[in-house]
Amino acid sequence: MQYLRWLLLPFSLLYGLAVIIRNWCYDAGLFKSREFKLPVIGVGNLEVGGAGKSPMTEYLIRLLKDDYKLATLSRGYGRNTKGFITADDAATATQIGDEPAQFKQKFPDITVAVCEDRAAGIDKLQNNRDIIVLDDAFQHRRVKPGLSILLFDYKHLQGPKTLLPAGNLREPFSGRWRADVMVVTKCPDGLTEVEMTRCYESIAPLNWQPLFFTSIAYQPLQDMQGKPADTVIDADTTVFLITGIANPKPLVQHIRQSGANIIHHNYPDHHRFSLKNIAKLAGEFSACRVQKKVIITTEKDAQRLGIHEMLPAVKQLPILVLPIGVHFLNNGQRHFDKLVKDYVREHITHH
Repeated sequence: MQYLRWLLLPFSLLYGLAVIIRNWCYDAGLFKSREFKLPVIGVGNLEVGGAGKSPMTEYLIRLLKDDYKLATLSRGYGRNTKGFITADDAATATQIGDEPAQFKQKFPDITVAVCEDRAAGIDKLQNNRDIIVLDDAFQHRRVKPGLSILLFDYKHLQGPKTLLPAGNLREPFSGRWRADVMVVTKCPDGLTEVEMTRCYESIAPLNWQPLFFTSIAYQPLQDMQGKPADTVIDADTTVFLITGIANPKPLVQHIRQSGANIIHHNYPDHHRFSLKNIAKLAGEFSACRVQKKVIITTEKDAQRLGIHEMLPAVKQLPILVLPIGVHFLNNGQRHFDKLVKDYVREHITHH
């Protein structure tokens, strides 16, 4: 499959040329990039798919929500609606996208909004919010965040830096120099000095661009309503794993460490689950004769499994959710938190 992608290299060159011209037009001021008076924090990456943007967005929410009136603003990928929408408590992934639905479920007291045009969305939010966190907005050049946090998946750093469609980059790797802060995500817990140095050499941050390293912090299992589950996964367990995320490998490896047998129902990123998918899962689960069996999914997937037309079928199954968080390595958390909080304090206009 990878070799077939190399046949698409001519299209990557054309795509790259278009992106370079577009970025040059923004850098030269021919296209307008808007800045705002209130603190706007952007979280993004250069690749398509899972560098850990949602966990980082949630980390920022937890860091700031108790002191400031905070809003998240996303494009709302995969929703069947258009325009600006502010999520209410009943908002589903179908209406606002899976990540925003996840933010609203976990943090009901913050404002969660979606809009394809992030500048228009900020216009609607800024008068009665202190801070806006933009999820997946690094390529949205119409807005210039006051603090731009760029994420790199550790596993992909050493690979070829090829643009779509032959590779996974949304823009040339040189785009990283627009970032204010860089974070290498999904690092192994025992990251060595040699591996860190290799990351530094690969990214080559400018002197004023701090580089942090994080790993995935897996949280205790929950039910679909977010309540703790007392299930223990061990070598006697058969785990039916259902995912529709960009990179499920770290999750599979984490579950495998418990010794469990894994049967993986693996779907593409942002997959819109169907009743047929659930029937297939239910049939295999029912047919499995082991005594200890469980179904596990991710928080993001739980949002798409929990939409109204799916609920009757989903409720028949003992589906558990495995949340994830962010763990900073090398005592980097204090420095990162201070950097973010200092930026907010310096730019806050109302509180």
